[in-house]
Amino acid sequence: MSRPILFQTGPMMAMIEKQLRDSFEVHTIWNATDPEKLICDVGPNVRGIATSAFSNTGRELIDACPKLEIISSFGVGYNTVDAPHAANKNVIVTNTPDVLTEEVADTAWGLLLMTVRELSAAERHLRSEGWLQGPYPLTRGTLQNKRIGIAGLGRIGKAIARRAVASGLKISYFGRNKQSDLNWPFYNDLETMARNVDILLAVLPGGNATDKIIGQSVLQALGPDGILINVGRGTAVDETALIQALKSETIMSAGLDVFENEPKVPQSLMDLNNVVLLPHVGSASVHTRDAMGQLVVDNLRSWFKSGQPLTPVAETPFDGEQNNAP
Repeated sequence: MSRPILFQTGPMMAMIEKQLRDSFEVHTIWNATDPEKLICDVGPNVRGIATSAFSNTGRELIDACPKLEIISSFGVGYNTVDAPHAANKNVIVTNTPDVLTEEVADTAWGLLLMTVRELSAAERHLRSEGWLQGPYPLTRGTLQNKRIGIAGLGRIGKAIARRAVASGLKISYFGRNKQSDLNWPFYNDLETMARNVDILLAVLPGGNATDKIIGQSVLQALGPDGILINVGRGTAVDETALIQALKSETIMSAGLDVFENEPKVPQSLMDLNNVVLLPHVGSASVHTRDAMGQLVVDNLRSWFKSGQPLTPVAETPFDGEQNNAP
């Protein structure tokens, strides 16, 4: 029996690419001499797509593959996949949740500590031999007796909350709906929550609903002693407003692992001393990225073997009873 035909939309980890080639007939769009011709010629027979947050898998590509059954995406966020349109076409969409939850939560907590206690700045002080001239100044920031508001209390947000509880912080959260099993204060208005916390930690997904949701009014509400941490999607923060807020000390500081136009980071942001910047390393350990990559492959293999996706996204048309095995 012939192997299922797949499109791969962009470069992926070597371990993913090898396993895809071993199990499927793979056609790579991003390095094709004529991508449009490839899509036109091969698309009618494509049954699966392997993609990631760095490649667009939109309506046009989905429509070019009338036999498409599944889109397997690397990463938790899948805003570059038109999941609602895929659902309308009865196409499964999967992502790679859970396997990166604790790693990203660790990074978020480390970034928070770096930002609050100015740890990266203190290290630069030592390396530049500033300590020989005098100690690093006492930090304004502290986690003692502070309130943290988590915007986006999903798997990662809850893992961060566990760390916050262990550190004695008072927790509240923002989201679309109150979670019945939680007693923490809930806000459906982000500006109101920002006004009532010391630290705003964002783990928001991308997309129109969250685009620049953390803007001037939210930052003003956070106030001059407030700290913003973002480990969700860079598009959730209005970078222009944030830069102005940091320059004017509308907020005290910020820690960012994600940016609006990665990997491009505004020079005006990099020039500021009251912000800690990381190059989107939330899940960037060999252990975790390997687990994410394996899940991309395993979702495709499971679907074509038994008709069972392992980690379908919320929009996907899967009721747990489909069986697509040949």
